[in-house]
Amino acid sequence: MRIGILGSGDVGKALARGFVSRGHTVTIASREPEKLADFVQHEHRDKLHAATFEETAREGELLVLSTAFTVAKEAIDLAGTENFAGKVLIDVTNPLKFEQGKPLALSVSGNDSAGESVQRWLPNAKVVKAFNTVGHAHFVDPKFPNGPPTMFVAGDDDKAKNTVEQIAESFGWHVVDAGTIEASRYLEAMAMLWISYTIRTGNAQHAFKWLHKA
Repeated sequence: MRIGILGSGDVGKALARGFVSRGHTVTIASREPEKLADFVQHEHRDKLHAATFEETAREGELLVLSTAFTVAKEAIDLAGTENFAGKVLIDVTNPLKFEQGKPLALSVSGNDSAGESVQRWLPNAKVVKAFNTVGHAHFVDPKFPNGPPTMFVAGDDDKAKNTVEQIAESFGWHVVDAGTIEASRYLEAMAMLWISYTIRTGNAQHAFKWLHKA
């Protein structure tokens, strides 16, 4: 599959490596694609390419939004909303709010979420919230003593969720369908729990596991 990743920070790069490791062809977007030359050269040059946001969104069969939420709308506009139509878009964003002297918080919460915002901005895309409740170091082949941790997905299109579930499973995750895109409200709150625990303990070696009794 041709994957387009919108965002070239640590999150985007981790997912790019993961997709390439599973045999997908990946284009990763940047305002200045030439600045990714070293990353592209180091990581499977025949399967990984850098391009503009518009080129990445146009060429990708499945897209990933991995920017900071503060610039997510700008990234979508640069990519061109028409290039998302009919495509699955994995939304990895969390609407984190950093204010000096105040604890980390969500800028969107309660009766709304980043996931719902992205779906409103792109009504013709099939948005699936995923990969937002754990640090990027664990995205691919997560190793924990008690077996695979749980990746939660949320979205309005069941077929799109199934596609993302298969991707997460190929990366080594147990997957739970959390519901419609409105469930992003709870997954983004879970991300806050993951982040706050990491900050408090100084340890990022943890993930959520859903236990279900038949």
